[in-house]
Amino acid sequence: MACSGRNGQLMVSSFAGNGKMGLADGPLNEASFANPMGITADKKGNLYIADSHNNLIRKIDIGGKVTTLAGNGSTGSQDGEGSAASFFYPVSVFSDKNGDVFVSDTHNNLIRKIDNVGNVKTVAGTRPDMGKKLSDSGGLHLDNPAGICIDKEGNLYIADWANDVVRRVDPDGKSIILAGSPGNRGSADGAGPQASFYLPWGIVADTMNNIYVSDFRNNMIRKITPQGIVTTLAGKTTKGSTDGSGRAASFFHPAGLALDKNGNLYVADSGNNKIRKISPEGMVTTLAGSGQRGATNGPAAEASFNKPYALTVGPDGSIFVADYQNNQVRKISF
Repeated sequence: MACSGRNGQLMVSSFAGNGKMGLADGPLNEASFANPMGITADKKGNLYIADSHNNLIRKIDIGGKVTTLAGNGSTGSQDGEGSAASFFYPVSVFSDKNGDVFVSDTHNNLIRKIDNVGNVKTVAGTRPDMGKKLSDSGGLHLDNPAGICIDKEGNLYIADWANDVVRRVDPDGKSIILAGSPGNRGSADGAGPQASFYLPWGIVADTMNNIYVSDFRNNMIRKITPQGIVTTLAGKTTKGSTDGSGRAASFFHPAGLALDKNGNLYVADSGNNKIRKISPEGMVTTLAGSGQRGATNGPAAEASFNKPYALTVGPDGSIFVADYQNNQVRKISF
């Protein structure tokens, strides 16, 4: 585990980014980002950032250097290697077991894949310059996709934000709607199309292939079994910041999700400017953040964030947060 702060307290620090909106590679404290929205860690501890306003995917290596992995800064949907590729407001990233990075290219309505040598390929969605759908044997049509993840079987899951559904794409490219139905916005639990969501955002898979979804506008965290059965794990439609068990707890626009090795679920509670934790038993607590907007570092309860939209757990258990309006990556050390 990561080192704890003074007297064993959780500590929040600025890990990367100088806090100014911009585009600069280099050492951690000299680099700059423009509204980072997504973050993921690979098994070696390298971090990848969806640098949304810059239309880039950035990398922070274990040596502490920030580089641009893919994209050229212009809006577009071009596949290719490194700077030959282009994105349009990428929101989420996910690193799989092979070290490939998947990108939710949100305003292009695409899912892209970056291999370990920097080649970008479109793997799902409709590319405007091709005029046809890719990986569409199951009727895939994305509308501002947000969170993405991959389970241990290699299935890709997409929080299809504006369609209010969760999709699954198998390794052969066949897609289904796992839960929810387009045009049926709501907060109902149930099986498959009987369930409903309201702008699902973050998504993560556990070791049993259960899927957890942050239901952004419903202020809930939902759970989907491999069979497509949806239940509400925590939260209620009324926004709030109350800790507690299950539906007794409340959130305000929960966004990114991450799981640790012990089955604890972490939530970027963007509207509350907090990082929340849900234990395997369903108990919700506040891990970090006073609730005030800011960029204050220090003990977790006193620290502040400004629209944290995503988070990931590093190999040593540290939590890294894409702090959107602070234009930084923050670190929570145990």
